[in-house]
Amino acid sequence: MRTLVVEDDRSLADLLRRGLTQERHTVDVAYDGRDGLERAQSGDFDAIILDVMLPGIDGLEIVRRLREDQSAVPVVMLTARDALQDRLRGFDVGADDYITKPFAFEELLARLRAITRRNGRHADDERLVVGDLTLDRQAHEVHRDGKSIDLSPKEFALLEYLMRHPGQVLSRTMIMERVWDYGFGSFANVVDATIRRLRKAVDEGYEHQLIQTVRGVGYKIKA
Repeated sequence: MRTLVVEDDRSLADLLRRGLTQERHTVDVAYDGRDGLERAQSGDFDAIILDVMLPGIDGLEIVRRLREDQSAVPVVMLTARDALQDRLRGFDVGADDYITKPFAFEELLARLRAITRRNGRHADDERLVVGDLTLDRQAHEVHRDGKSIDLSPKEFALLEYLMRHPGQVLSRTMIMERVWDYGFGSFANVVDATIRRLRKAVDEGYEHQLIQTVRGVGYKIKA
């Protein structure tokens, strides 16, 4: 499940990222409203966790613009306010649920599961297929030609990102931003090392190599 967290409290945002990652989510994080809106509009997310009070553009405006763009991505709004009128404003602009800080992480997870089930996104997007390679996000399993492949969490997240964009070249910076949540060039070797391990797990012993290098640009997966 791919989740976007938009929260200007960096401590809370990082806690949510770690917790959601442990729950097998692929997590993107934005710390202000403008970056959050840009990521929400350009990414394919299963759910968004969105703070109301944000610098730049507030959470209510982000939801309003997403709904104007016909985006149906489920949104859980976070707020320190618990007044009924504030909650109603969130629902009026198109939020799916509302949770007041402080909150229990288990409650947030339950609300995410509920809104993704209601929106039908979770069930429809669990299984990714490229050629004879399948990835089941719910079961956290990968198979090629019926054979099970054991991957680390980062290898799984990287493979999922590639399989969500079959045939598309993904640069190292794009991969770092999506899988590791930072894009510093000095860490590009981390991507290369993970790709090597992923290739060994996915392609070794097969005539057709699914994971391909585009020299000077990045990587892609192609059936």
